Amino acid sequence: MTEPIGRQFMRLTRYAEMGPGDEALGKPQPPLETAPAAGATIIKLTPPTALGIPPVELRDAIEQRRSLRDFRDQPLEEVELSWLLWACQGVRMVSSLATFRNVPSAGARHALDTYLLVNRVEGVTAGLYRFIAARHELELIRPDEGGAHSLKARFAHACLGQHFIASAGVVLIWAADVYRMAWRYGQRGYRYLHLDAGHICQNAALAAEAIGCGLCPVAAFDDDLLNAALGLDGCDHLALYLAAVGKR
Repeated sequence: MTEPIGRQFMRLTRYAEMGPGDEALGKPQPPLETAPAAGATIIKLTPPTALGIPPVELRDAIEQRRSLRDFRDQPLEEVELSWLLWACQGVRMVSSLATFRNVPSAGARHALDTYLLVNRVEGVTAGLYRFIAARHELELIRPDEGGAHSLKARFAHACLGQHFIASAGVVLIWAADVYRMAWRYGQRGYRYLHLDAGHICQNAALAAEAIGCGLCPVAAFDDDLLNAALGLDGCDHLALYLAAVGKR
């Protein structure tokens, strides 16, 4: 009987199967974060020290959290978007070997990049962006020109027709930079990438409660279509998880 793929993956990524990673072999560390493209449009977000988001009790946030798919038309404010990004990927400190953020990550590798499909955020043009976490800025990948070939329609299609992708104020998309993790952990690093995605999304879900928003995590998508929409190769860089966010 052929061993199911899932069991094979878990077996082959056990510690007993691990050889030395590239770090142990003395190979140079990959960048802690991919730099913005030359000449890219950069948007500075409200800095974390100036967010002014009212406090919310942790228990209230946990108990109020629900997966929300029906959003109001009200846009998010830019400061609210900045808060979400700070909560789920914010960088507290940078060293030569790691970034230390508001979420845990295996070995502080933080090998997930946050892309954003902005549909309705005040002061931010609709389009596809990447969060530059170390600088707390957005890099514009491309604007949404609307019409029949709008980005929100393309991403909703890639997510198997889930309508709320197009109606959300913003969709957060977490994509793995595989070697940033595998440099230290080899093939076992693939496990950690998925675990890290869960850490990030949970922070985003709780942070959304502080700004009158709901969030729906999404793992149902066509990998090839979503990676193509993000401009990723689907091998060394690939989408793992999404979250649609909007006003209640």
